[in-house]
Amino acid sequence: MAATTIPASDRRRRLPMPLVYRHLGDRRFAYTLPRAIALQILQPANAASLVQHVHGGLWAHKSRAVGQMVYMAYSNRDLTAVIRNAHAHVKGIDSRGERYHSLNPELFFFQHATYVDTLFTSIDVFHGGLSRDEKEQLYAQCRLWYGKYDISDRDQPTTYDGFVEYFDDYLATHLSMTPDAAALRQEVLHPPTWYPRKVPSPAIRALLHPRAAELLDVEVTGADRAALRAFAAAANARAGLRPHRYQLIPPARHDPDE
Repeated sequence: MAATTIPASDRRRRLPMPLVYRHLGDRRFAYTLPRAIALQILQPANAASLVQHVHGGLWAHKSRAVGQMVYMAYSNRDLTAVIRNAHAHVKGIDSRGERYHSLNPELFFFQHATYVDTLFTSIDVFHGGLSRDEKEQLYAQCRLWYGKYDISDRDQPTTYDGFVEYFDDYLATHLSMTPDAAALRQEVLHPPTWYPRKVPSPAIRALLHPRAAELLDVEVTGADRAALRAFAAAANARAGLRPHRYQLIPPARHDPDE
């Protein structure tokens, strides 16, 4: 599949991504992030990058990285240089003895894919899910969002069904419990800061992708799922009391041309 690069003229204007704009910047997506990060630490190269290059705590790092991701999604500006500069030094050797670089398209797209999966999950948990057509629309918009990074999309499926197939296959064949993952496990399941800190531990367990729960040796119980339903109901009640702008995390509130 040929790489799809969004021309600078298109990157400078707000792309037609209404479902992405509605949900990605919502704090309820941020609450769901332990799902994505649990999968990321089980990818050996990504886990190594987090252990070797992140200082000051996993979730402090993710608050900055995800904040930048959300800012970029909501921006009309061409910020591709920011992505390349932020990731250029993130390289090394993982616990398997294999070299990695965070700008490798396969690794970069996998990280994006965990956020796409988590975005769909947040909509399922907090908003009642999407119709079949809406899933296809949201996935098409996620492809536009990924195009803003100007990283090769050679691994990016073109349809929602293709994405589900890619994601299931990748999780089955590329994830493992490494010493780096073990070192990060506690912080993923018990975030000490940022929006995920507000999510009860039982609800976080219920948010985990089944593959992550399996590899992290987490048993998800009926009580955990009930805790997630209760948390979602409370979060939705709070959201109903706020103006929409303040339901967005700060990086999504900026003027798109600034």
